[in-house]
Amino acid sequence: MATIPKVLTIAGSDSGGGAGVQADIKTLTSLGVYGSSVLTSLTSQNTLGVNGIHDVPTDFVQKQLESVLSDIGTDAIKTGMLSSSAIIHTVVETLKKYNHANLVVDPVMVSTSGSKLLEDGAVDSFIKELLPITTVLTPNVPETEVLLGMDAGSIKTLEHVREAAKKIGALGPNFVLVKGGHLPLEINGKKKVIDVLYESSAGVYFEIVNEYLDTKDTHGTGCTLSAAIAGHLAKGQDVVGAVKSGTTYIQDAIQSSLGSLGQGAGPVNHFHNIHSRPYPGKSFVKALKDNLPEGLWDEFINHPFVRGIADGTLPKESFIFYLKQDYLYLQHYARSAALAAYKSPNIEMAAQNARIITHIQQEMQIHLKYCSEWGISKEDILATKESVYNVAYTRYVLDRGATGDQLDLQVAMSPCLLGYGDIGVNLYNDPNTKREGNPYWPWIENYAEEGFQDAVKTGKDLLEELAVHHVSTSPSRFKEVCEIFEQATRLEIAFWQMGLDRK
Repeated sequence: MATIPKVLTIAGSDSGGGAGVQADIKTLTSLGVYGSSVLTSLTSQNTLGVNGIHDVPTDFVQKQLESVLSDIGTDAIKTGMLSSSAIIHTVVETLKKYNHANLVVDPVMVSTSGSKLLEDGAVDSFIKELLPITTVLTPNVPETEVLLGMDAGSIKTLEHVREAAKKIGALGPNFVLVKGGHLPLEINGKKKVIDVLYESSAGVYFEIVNEYLDTKDTHGTGCTLSAAIAGHLAKGQDVVGAVKSGTTYIQDAIQSSLGSLGQGAGPVNHFHNIHSRPYPGKSFVKALKDNLPEGLWDEFINHPFVRGIADGTLPKESFIFYLKQDYLYLQHYARSAALAAYKSPNIEMAAQNARIITHIQQEMQIHLKYCSEWGISKEDILATKESVYNVAYTRYVLDRGATGDQLDLQVAMSPCLLGYGDIGVNLYNDPNTKREGNPYWPWIENYAEEGFQDAVKTGKDLLEELAVHHVSTSPSRFKEVCEIFEQATRLEIAFWQMGLDRK
């Protein structure tokens, strides 16, 4: 079973959803990381500010931590809002009992809107207890000044940032990332943000330069960045790589921030890297059917030709005309499945198409049996001229296979397989279907029986697998295959009508 990278976030709740644990979980989810959480504080806040804080009792903070770490475990941890010395002490002492490697610490002190989130007396506990076990510390410039006991506004240059990062590194964290968003610098006439990453043990600096994005909508940037760094650490990147990946993530999240939410500092867009499926909440096959013009699928599977089979009133001459044409059609359908096998990227998918061909061969033998019972030989069938409707349909399917990819071909073939599967099951289970004395009952049984329904399932599985690779995140590609499915469905309807009219 595949394992998923895991990150535990230990932070406060943001009722507005833009920061705190909510931002962390969104970030981790968008990066394909499983996020667990421990709540340290509940905040009442929105884009305008924080108007209430309720700290979680320390014994319950500890209980949450032990519940997660003793069972689920984690590959990385990030901390956010730890508002008091008591909470900091509880978190640190509990983490020491478990593996706490890859600990990313965001020193949440003041919210984007300016609200204070850390008690004055807690800074000393933060420095003495938490920093010595920290892998990556991610302060912004004002937080850096607080940690070093500097007056606000003391850090003014890139050199000041580098000196400050080194001083904090001496307090215990393995890496210090001083974020430059509060101190944009002009380079070649353009404002830039320079984040400075300092590796304490080696005394090495790394600088990450990005465009300065002049926007008020930066709610939750610190939470989001630290969560992204933790996520990339959990996925196996080293610290430098994780920090670079994290800063790219937050830069793109700010670029597409959600300024339409709220009246103040809007949240960043945690889902900028996620492309929604054009058919959410349903399978690809169901989506194809649902996107047909209203009533078209029903017109196919409940065509008058089908209803005539159900009640036994279909003229024998129409059924024989259909059987001859369908035998010729199935030869081309088998060729289409063979072409699909040729286009398959692996032996498993090729084998699935081969099984469909085998079932087509069995179906053709049943056609011959029907015909022989009515005095029609195989030679008579092969001597039959293809109807123009048959030619139009089969050549359309083959053309889709020749000019398109495998998905185009499978979708063009699918109304036949899916439709006959629906018809077989529907007629077999319908109490109004005539059984005794109905010359077409064996035909119904053939399409309802397990072997054919297994072939239908194989075809569906093929379509779902192909859709994941070719269409799942592309609305324009989905529209293309829906058009193919609709055209093939219309050609199926024309095929029924051909049998009814015998021309």
